[in-house]
Amino acid sequence: MLLPRPRRPTRLPFLLRCCAAVLLLLLLAPPPAAAAQGQRHHPAGDGVVISEADYEGLQAIRHDLSDPYGFLRSWNGSGLTACSGEWLGVKCVLGSVVAITLPWRGLSGTLSQRGLGQLTRLRRLSLHDNAISGPIPASLGFLPELRGLYLFNNRFSGGVPASIGGCVSLQAFDASSNRLTGPIPPAVANSTKLIRLNLSRNALSSEIPAEVAASASLLYLDLSYNNLSGPIPDAFAGADTKSPSNLPKRDSITGRYQLVFLSLAHNALDGPIPESLAKLTNLQHLDLSANHLAGDIPATLDNLTATLHSFNVSYNNLSGAAPPSLANKFGEPAFTGNILLCGYSASTPCPASPSPAPSSPAQQDEHHGGRRRFSTKELILIIAGIVVGVLILLILCCLLLCFLTRKRSSSSSAAGTRSGKQAAPKEAADAAAAGRGEKPGSGAAEVESGGDVGGKLVHFDGPLAFTADDLLCATAEIMGKSTYGTVYKATLEDGSLVAVKRLREKITKGHKDFEAEAAVLGRIRHPNLLALRAYYLGPKGEKLLVFDYMPKGSLSSFLHARAPNTPVDWATRMTIAQGTARGLAYLHDDMSIVHGNLTASNVLLDEQCNPKISDFGLSRLMTTVANSNVLAAAGALGYRAPELSKLKKANAKTDVYSLGVIILELLTGKSPAESTNGMDLPQWVASIVKEEWTSEVFDLELMRDAAAGTVGDELVDTLKLALHCVDPAPSVRPEAREVLKQLEQIRPGSDGGAGPSEEGGGAHVPAASAGDDE
Repeated sequence: MLLPRPRRPTRLPFLLRCCAAVLLLLLLAPPPAAAAQGQRHHPAGDGVVISEADYEGLQAIRHDLSDPYGFLRSWNGSGLTACSGEWLGVKCVLGSVVAITLPWRGLSGTLSQRGLGQLTRLRRLSLHDNAISGPIPASLGFLPELRGLYLFNNRFSGGVPASIGGCVSLQAFDASSNRLTGPIPPAVANSTKLIRLNLSRNALSSEIPAEVAASASLLYLDLSYNNLSGPIPDAFAGADTKSPSNLPKRDSITGRYQLVFLSLAHNALDGPIPESLAKLTNLQHLDLSANHLAGDIPATLDNLTATLHSFNVSYNNLSGAAPPSLANKFGEPAFTGNILLCGYSASTPCPASPSPAPSSPAQQDEHHGGRRRFSTKELILIIAGIVVGVLILLILCCLLLCFLTRKRSSSSSAAGTRSGKQAAPKEAADAAAAGRGEKPGSGAAEVESGGDVGGKLVHFDGPLAFTADDLLCATAEIMGKSTYGTVYKATLEDGSLVAVKRLREKITKGHKDFEAEAAVLGRIRHPNLLALRAYYLGPKGEKLLVFDYMPKGSLSSFLHARAPNTPVDWATRMTIAQGTARGLAYLHDDMSIVHGNLTASNVLLDEQCNPKISDFGLSRLMTTVANSNVLAAAGALGYRAPELSKLKKANAKTDVYSLGVIILELLTGKSPAESTNGMDLPQWVASIVKEEWTSEVFDLELMRDAAAGTVGDELVDTLKLALHCVDPAPSVRPEAREVLKQLEQIRPGSDGGAGPSEEGGGAHVPAASAGDDE
């Protein structure tokens, strides 16, 4: 029997098959760039980059918009940098787009419905003051987290989409000055957080939805200059409506029925003025003029006289007597144009008796056809008013033309001064600067308007890190109060922390001088100075200064309010002393600025205990009286030089005295505000040294360091220098740069935060061009 001859196994076919498999895998695998694109991993970031859906949505929006100035050129590439701050107007949180902010950019085209619907985490869409046309996308209904929608001053047409009712978190919706038509959908009031609704200056028609009038959260409602008709819903402040079932009463974020602004002027509304308006006890502005309203003005509106700042029911068909308080406060212009209305001026008295008297022929002639003839005096006044109005309008037009011509000339001369990464083409730079209200080419700050409430926000250090509405809506915690004002720890929407100082009212200079001085302070940068990042001027005169947040707080709290068993060693204290001296020397020598209020509370510490002097230059923003109060407060705290009781004006030598007190505070661990045996801190230290009990001066923690090492000589030398700084004779005190030099000689190597980093260790707000630019 023949058995098959066993074959000798060969390895060649097996190796060939393996090579073929590997080659096939390499051919099928995506290239590295494509793989990176699929994963969207940003090697230079924190690993959280834009999601695929949001990236596609932004690309669709860019595709449908026309961008003549090239502002959207940064929206390119694979999207790896979309959430890093490089894409203009885009702000992200954890890889999702939460804000698109592109006002005043000259954009046209349409707003992509598909693209907008893919940005499901969007919180703010701000495209106002462009030339975008087409309908408002119905895909807004897919954005449940949308809070701010700012589309005013565009060319949007069509109706307000009913799907906006899906935006249950909506707080502000402004689509004024567009070409919108059709009815106002009741669903626009679905959000219990809706504070501001402005649909004025469109062509909206039909009746005002009762749901809008009944909204418990609205503070601002402007539907003026439309084609609205029918009666005004008697549903304000939760009043019952004529519908079969009453409207639901929802809880709101503003409390219940806090409406402050209501304008329904220049429509075709008829029927009576609703009684429920009298329940709006916080109402400040009421304008119902230029409609077809009829009947009496409710007498209960007299109860609003104290809160109302403006009131207008002119040019309607109202009759009866005007409420006396309203007539006395707002006068004839608020009621004129109502032929049957009386009692609002001396020329329109109401009849003494309610019973009608027989009409004389003259009266019949006067009221012929239901209209009262004007007297010769009234005709002269009307003609004079028209002439004056025309002259004022012509003057305003001339002023506006001169302003625009000057701004265009300024834009042309300043274009091209921007360079580097933030530089833009000449046309784009001019358009951007004009849109922000900033002098083109300044390079020092970025200016934006103050959000929903008005005002002005000015940023330093390049791209905008936050907007006015971000700042005003931030979660705030009081950190401290001073003569200048109150300091808050503010948590922005994206989790960033900033310190906000709200200056006291009536202690600052006028707006022009304030802005000029703030612009100087905003350019000061030093590792040991707390940088001014932005300032905000409110519509009512409020002024906010924004700084980096220092996590370890002030030197005062670091020394005197720390937890038990948390000693501060000599190296840390010397680092703080050197850094403070370095910052003060820079102010004196490089900036020619006297601090005037240097205390341990104004020396802040970052994570590495590097000091940063705050409140420098604030005296330049204040009135003379306010600065005197600051000096008095410094004296009460023990940091004021003795000569200031007579001079009343700080100088470099008084700053050195304050620096000396801070060094003594570091050496002794004692607060200057606490006197010992009736002596302030410098006097007490001098008395101890005079009696040759020097070792009794130093903090016990430092004595332990001295016993364990070789810092004893450093302590003594530093003490001598501090006493030199607090010498009663100003001429004997050294300059700040000399103090710094001696400190560095006493202990070399403690740089106090003056490393290679420009900003030291401060917590800087992430730069992202975010949401609230209004």
